[in-house]
Amino acid sequence: MTSTWARIAHALAEIEPVDRPSWQQRFFQILENFQFLPGGRIQAGAGTGRDVTLFNCFVMGTIEDSLPGIFHALQEGAVTMQHGGGVGYDFSTLRPNGARARTTGGIASGPVSFMNVWDAMCATIQSTGARRGAMMATLRCDHPDIAAFIDAKRDPGRLRQFNLSVLVTDAFMQAIEQNESWPLVFPADRLDGTSETIVRDWPGEASPVPCQIVRRVAARELWDRLLRASHAYSEPGVLFIDRINRLNNLWYCERISATNPCGEVPLPPYGACDLGSINLTRLIQHKFTAQACLDTDQLERIAATAVRLLDNAIDASHFPLPAQREAVHRTRRVGLGITGLADALVMLGLHYDSNAARNFAGETMRAICHAAYRRSIAISRDKGSFPDFERDRYLAAPFIQALPADIRDGIARHGIRNSHLLAIAPTGSISLLAGNISSGIEPVFAPDQHRTVLDANGNPAPFVLTDHAVRLWRQSHDRTDGVPDTMVTAMDLPIGAHIAMQATLQKYVDNAISKTIAIPADTSFEAFAPLYRLAYDSGLKGCTTYRPSMQRGAVLAPAPGESAGSCVGGCG
Repeated sequence: MTSTWARIAHALAEIEPVDRPSWQQRFFQILENFQFLPGGRIQAGAGTGRDVTLFNCFVMGTIEDSLPGIFHALQEGAVTMQHGGGVGYDFSTLRPNGARARTTGGIASGPVSFMNVWDAMCATIQSTGARRGAMMATLRCDHPDIAAFIDAKRDPGRLRQFNLSVLVTDAFMQAIEQNESWPLVFPADRLDGTSETIVRDWPGEASPVPCQIVRRVAARELWDRLLRASHAYSEPGVLFIDRINRLNNLWYCERISATNPCGEVPLPPYGACDLGSINLTRLIQHKFTAQACLDTDQLERIAATAVRLLDNAIDASHFPLPAQREAVHRTRRVGLGITGLADALVMLGLHYDSNAARNFAGETMRAICHAAYRRSIAISRDKGSFPDFERDRYLAAPFIQALPADIRDGIARHGIRNSHLLAIAPTGSISLLAGNISSGIEPVFAPDQHRTVLDANGNPAPFVLTDHAVRLWRQSHDRTDGVPDTMVTAMDLPIGAHIAMQATLQKYVDNAISKTIAIPADTSFEAFAPLYRLAYDSGLKGCTTYRPSMQRGAVLAPAPGESAGSCVGGCG
């Protein structure tokens, strides 16, 4: 990998106006030994000379509610995926099934029907290369076709290229709590009819608009339908969209209604995620001993340098669409996160579901957060703030208000280079590259596992792998089997342990976190049902689950005789 790290370091240091050899050396030092893992697109594209994007994923533009608008959006998605980027779309702007357009009189087939077209496009693009296509589809909880969206994956062969998430509002959660009816609505100026209207925020609209009430349903019945779908086939997930917008550092200039395919970066139209992860397993000293600890000085050094590397990736990247270049440069979002958390906990002798483990994770993420913000302020002094920066309004954002006084004072005096700095991605591919370390903040899947990946020709290839921490522990104890005492797999943990870890880290992440809650196959619906409410009450921005079934298949499988963890892979 030395030549790869040298290629990336050289390409991104070339963005610097001065002292390029020094920056190249600094970038190489954090990349060496897999200490810092840039996103897969950066690793695959930086310095190659190819016309590819260095961004893993994009949220696409608002889909115009017309046939030309729909197919223009499809074309933009195809071009973006051809360049290696995953895509996210909010389909809430499309008229519900059966609605008659006020202008043309045509009958709409609904957003879910058009999602099938996107699905076929993604599968076709995937067939031309080895990289698996990735798409996210969202729909508002008050869209008239929300039930069809919730049920869209009952057919196991349908919409296989999509992840689905419902945009859940605070008002809907309150209606569930109070057992109220729930209005399903759509902007009145796009429907034929004269029924009752209410004012709603709506994607693609600059301000709240009158929406026609198409019908009413019982809020708890709709919620139950969502929960039963998630229990049965692990989709849709939920995005708590009001919280996402309320906590957005750019609350004053953008409205978000979609995320990248794995959910860790909520984005405005044409926004992109520029990702990289610090590998915690490389920073644990005296592994598996009573003296085991994290090298916090090195952690902060890596975080600071990684911010500059990711900021440079913005200027080094090609963009599939001009609108993406404009949106990305206006905010300069980056997503610095962590991977290998579960393996690091094992090396430290900490059980994943313990206060000590959560305290360690929280303190680690806080250190990264503060180091990242301080470095972004320093870069702003040299290169200027992101164009959409408005000092007083930015400083009023809740996440910024919670930062230490010296950081807020620094922003006030010098601005800040990047609107957002933290995100925790699933890191499936890059964690495998780094020696099969545990992915992102997920628990260990299994000590030994079977994994299927696509080879260079796009064909599935099986591998048998041992978890990184388990392998090191066995080597240090001269063993060929067995696991450390604190080892726990994803399926062995209670639901609350997954949510508690995510909630602990979310306080120090200004974007979001990709985390899949692994649910044992024999979990009853009654035991599963409180999960999304617990996620909402715990302050999460979103939540996804996975319960094994015969229908979904698996990227991962435990070796014979071992318990299973989550079977969801991830981009990264």
